[in-house]
Amino acid sequence: MKVVKGLWYSKDHEWVRLDGNKAYIGITDHAQLSLGDVVFVELPEMGTVLQADDVLGVVESVKAASDVYTPISGTVVEVNEELSAHPEKLNEDPYESWIAVLEPDDPSKIEELMDDAEYEKFCAEEA
Repeated sequence: MKVVKGLWYSKDHEWVRLDGNKAYIGITDHAQLSLGDVVFVELPEMGTVLQADDVLGVVESVKAASDVYTPISGTVVEVNEELSAHPEKLNEDPYESWIAVLEPDDPSKIEELMDDAEYEKFCAEEA
Protein backbone atom coordinates (compact mmCIF):
# COMPACT_ATOMS: atom_id res chain seq x y z
CA MET A 1 0.00 0.00 0.00
CA LYS A 2 1.35 3.40 -1.05
CA VAL A 3 1.00 6.50 1.13
CA VAL A 4 2.19 9.81 -0.28
CA LYS A 5 4.01 12.26 1.97
CA GLY A 6 2.67 15.80 2.14
CA LEU A 7 -1.00 14.89 1.73
CA TRP A 8 -3.72 14.87 4.39
CA TYR A 9 -5.86 11.77 4.98
CA SER A 10 -9.31 10.96 6.33
CA LYS A 11 -10.48 7.89 8.25
CA ASP A 12 -12.67 7.10 5.21
CA HIS A 13 -9.52 6.72 3.06
CA GLU A 14 -9.70 9.95 1.10
CA TRP A 15 -6.72 12.24 0.58
CA VAL A 16 -6.50 16.02 0.27
CA ARG A 17 -3.76 18.09 -1.35
CA LEU A 18 -3.88 21.83 -0.70
CA ASP A 19 -2.59 24.00 -3.56
CA GLY A 20 -3.17 27.67 -2.83
CA ASN A 21 -6.94 28.13 -2.41
CA LYS A 22 -7.72 24.75 -4.01
CA ALA A 23 -8.12 21.41 -2.26
CA TYR A 24 -7.70 18.38 -4.53
CA ILE A 25 -9.55 15.31 -3.22
CA GLY A 26 -9.23 11.67 -4.19
CA ILE A 27 -9.25 8.15 -2.79
CA THR A 28 -6.18 6.50 -1.32
CA ASP A 29 -4.28 3.49 -2.58
CA HIS A 30 -5.76 1.55 0.36
CA ALA A 31 -9.28 2.45 -0.84
CA GLN A 32 -8.69 1.45 -4.46
CA LEU A 33 -7.08 -1.84 -3.39
CA SER A 34 -10.12 -2.59 -1.20
CA LEU A 35 -12.55 -1.74 -4.00
CA GLY A 36 -10.88 -3.73 -6.76
CA ASP A 37 -11.32 -2.80 -10.42
CA VAL A 38 -13.11 0.55 -10.63
CA VAL A 39 -15.73 0.61 -13.42
CA PHE A 40 -17.63 3.86 -12.78
CA VAL A 41 -17.14 7.18 -10.99
CA GLU A 42 -20.00 9.53 -10.17
CA LEU A 43 -18.62 13.06 -9.96
CA PRO A 44 -20.14 15.93 -7.97
CA GLU A 45 -21.85 18.87 -9.67
CA MET A 46 -19.84 22.05 -10.18
CA GLY A 47 -20.76 24.72 -7.65
CA THR A 48 -22.05 22.25 -5.07
CA VAL A 49 -21.44 23.43 -1.51
CA LEU A 50 -20.37 20.57 0.74
CA GLN A 51 -19.79 20.23 4.47
CA ALA A 52 -17.06 17.94 5.81
CA ASP A 53 -18.20 14.30 5.65
CA ASP A 54 -20.84 14.97 2.95
CA VAL A 55 -20.91 12.57 -0.01
CA LEU A 56 -18.63 13.95 -2.71
CA GLY A 57 -19.32 11.19 -5.23
CA VAL A 58 -19.56 7.45 -5.74
CA VAL A 59 -16.96 4.96 -6.93
CA GLU A 60 -18.26 1.65 -8.29
CA SER A 61 -16.09 -1.41 -8.74
CA VAL A 62 -16.68 -4.97 -9.81
CA LYS A 63 -17.07 -5.74 -6.07
CA ALA A 64 -19.26 -2.89 -4.76
CA ALA A 65 -20.26 0.74 -4.85
CA SER A 66 -18.75 3.05 -2.27
CA ASP A 67 -19.50 6.64 -1.33
CA VAL A 68 -16.60 9.09 -1.38
CA TYR A 69 -16.83 11.65 1.41
CA THR A 70 -15.33 15.11 1.41
CA PRO A 71 -12.85 15.46 4.27
CA ILE A 72 -13.26 19.26 4.35
CA SER A 73 -16.01 21.81 3.72
CA GLY A 74 -16.03 23.88 0.56
CA THR A 75 -17.44 24.52 -2.90
CA VAL A 76 -16.77 22.24 -5.88
CA VAL A 77 -14.83 24.32 -8.42
CA GLU A 78 -13.51 21.55 -10.66
CA VAL A 79 -14.21 17.87 -11.38
CA ASN A 80 -11.97 15.33 -13.08
CA GLU A 81 -14.06 14.59 -16.19
CA GLU A 82 -11.40 12.14 -17.40
CA LEU A 83 -12.66 9.68 -14.77
CA SER A 84 -16.06 9.50 -16.52
CA ALA A 85 -14.44 7.91 -19.56
CA HIS A 86 -11.54 6.21 -17.76
CA PRO A 87 -12.56 5.24 -14.19
CA GLU A 88 -9.72 2.69 -14.12
CA LYS A 89 -7.30 5.62 -13.61
CA LEU A 90 -8.25 5.45 -9.91
CA ASN A 91 -6.68 1.99 -9.82
CA GLU A 92 -3.65 2.97 -11.89
CA ASP A 93 -2.63 6.02 -9.84
CA PRO A 94 -5.10 7.11 -7.15
CA TYR A 95 -2.87 9.99 -6.03
CA GLU A 96 -2.71 11.60 -9.49
CA SER A 97 -6.35 10.85 -10.36
CA TRP A 98 -8.13 13.31 -8.11
CA ILE A 99 -11.94 13.27 -8.15
CA ALA A 100 -12.79 16.91 -7.44
CA VAL A 101 -11.32 20.24 -6.42
CA LEU A 102 -12.92 22.27 -3.66
CA GLU A 103 -12.40 25.86 -2.67
CA PRO A 104 -12.22 25.27 1.09
CA ASP A 105 -14.34 27.30 3.51
CA ASP A 106 -11.53 27.21 6.08
CA PRO A 107 -8.20 25.82 4.81
CA SER A 108 -6.85 25.55 8.38
CA LYS A 109 -9.37 22.73 9.03
CA ILE A 110 -7.18 20.46 6.91
CA GLU A 111 -4.88 20.16 9.91
CA GLU A 112 -7.63 18.18 11.67
CA LEU A 113 -6.95 15.35 9.20
CA MET A 114 -4.14 12.78 9.50
CA ASP A 115 -0.72 13.38 8.00
CA ASP A 116 0.99 10.53 6.11
CA ALA A 117 2.60 9.00 9.22
CA GLU A 118 -0.66 9.06 11.18
CA TYR A 119 -2.51 7.55 8.21
CA GLU A 120 -0.02 4.70 7.84
CA LYS A 121 -0.43 3.92 11.55
CA PHE A 122 -4.24 4.14 11.21
CA CYS A 123 -4.21 1.65 8.30
CA ALA A 124 -1.93 -0.74 10.18
CA GLU A 125 -4.25 -0.70 13.20
CA GLU A 126 -7.32 -1.14 11.01
CA ALA A 127 -5.85 -4.26 9.38
